[in-house]
Amino acid sequence: MEKDNAIQTIIEEVFSRYTDGSYIKASMLPDLDLYVDQITTFLTRHLSKTTRFEDDKIMTKTMINNYTKNHLLPPPDRKKYSRDHILLMIFIYYFKNFLPISDIQTILGPLTDKYFHKDTELNLESIYTTLFSKEDIFVHEILEDVMAQFHMSEDLFPDAPKEDQESLREFTFICMLCLDIYIKKQVIEAILDKRPKTK
Repeated sequence: MEKDNAIQTIIEEVFSRYTDGSYIKASMLPDLDLYVDQITTFLTRHLSKTTRFEDDKIMTKTMINNYTKNHLLPPPDRKKYSRDHILLMIFIYYFKNFLPISDIQTILGPLTDKYFHKDTELNLESIYTTLFSKEDIFVHEILEDVMAQFHMSEDLFPDAPKEDQESLREFTFICMLCLDIYIKKQVIEAILDKRPKTK
């Protein structure tokens, strides 16, 4: 059971990154437009605890240039990026972990076309703020699901040799998490496949 306790500790540590209001709030965004190096510094400072390894890059100058070249990001104004650019980069950062660039374009394209640099009540910033204001609720519900899967895996393989039980339970738990991700990713893909393609 020691290893099971270790896994539970890992789960709690991972979720603690998202349960302390640690997302980048719109109020934290700089009021001035930034050059690309300033953007990478800003994102690294605020998102570094979401990386797997210490030297993982949140966003690099090359990535940002490629996103712009591939029309995932609108071009900067005289090499400077706005608050709306940063909001899009935050979405891209989270999406790129499990979605290809083409799918991210399909998701963000209509949002960018309609709300980027719009001086109206409903704009990119208000959408971002509304969505992330629910982060604590989303994270709590996901944690409950993950813990339910973890407890289900604990009860499996009671007849396996004692020395194999922990590794089999860990493997089962990983498989459950993978299936969860796989199915949710397929739901996302099915939704995107129904959308008209943007150029």
